[in-house]
Amino acid sequence: MAYKSPQDIAAYAVEAGVKKTSMPLKSMLLLGFLGGAYISAGYLLSVRVTASLPSEWGTFGSFLGAAVFPLGLILILIAGGELLTGNMMAVPMACLTGRVRWSRLVHNWFWITLSNFAGALFVAYFFGHLAELTTGGVFLEKVVATAGQKLDVHFWPALVSAIGCNWLVGLAVWLSYGADDIGGKIAAIWFPIMAFVAIGFQHVVANMFIIPVAIFEGYYSWGEYLGNFIPVFLGNAIGGAVLVAAVYWQSYQGDLQSVSEAGKRETKDIQG
Repeated sequence: MAYKSPQDIAAYAVEAGVKKTSMPLKSMLLLGFLGGAYISAGYLLSVRVTASLPSEWGTFGSFLGAAVFPLGLILILIAGGELLTGNMMAVPMACLTGRVRWSRLVHNWFWITLSNFAGALFVAYFFGHLAELTTGGVFLEKVVATAGQKLDVHFWPALVSAIGCNWLVGLAVWLSYGADDIGGKIAAIWFPIMAFVAIGFQHVVANMFIIPVAIFEGYYSWGEYLGNFIPVFLGNAIGGAVLVAAVYWQSYQGDLQSVSEAGKRETKDIQG
């Protein structure tokens, strides 16, 4: 399998961040909707696979759920989609090298958050609730228990858990940038995503599915969800922007500086 060096991955991540912030709003919203829906589909698959497993299986059941969850990010990075937590790594890389203004980061994160939420709610309501895939029996028990576990975590533990989550998710996206074929990308995505799910870290977009689907079934409240959303959003941002983007930017700053200057010259040439 062909792959890029770490320095080349860093340069690729910068270009990915530039492209993400320069796409039209319509494309951003449509791809963001798909991103939220794909992550939710992966989570729904995990629920359906693990809910009826015998308790004697212990953590092996958690591993099976974690093993199928990566479907969401695989669909996003290969079929096409925009995911907030991936953008929390790629867009800061472009900003740190001077290729993108920080105001564009806020613009991108805002609209991708909203569109990811819309996609997650779509899957939660239509496929979880209306299609009755999460409305009864062991599946409802699994959804309610999982959502409750996430909501029971206080602010600071939730934030730190979310940092760990997006350290791994950011690395999954980073590693996928290093692969030049589909098989390599799938392998690069699968291991870090499997790890964060098996560990139990909190992911802001995954929570956009699992907590609302429990709310649609009459459990918990939107206020409780907001109390989870804030620390998990902040923690995911720190994990992606600091532990991945800032660390690699600082490590490969010399290599990225030449790439950034070349990119700026190319932009000026295009503009006139």
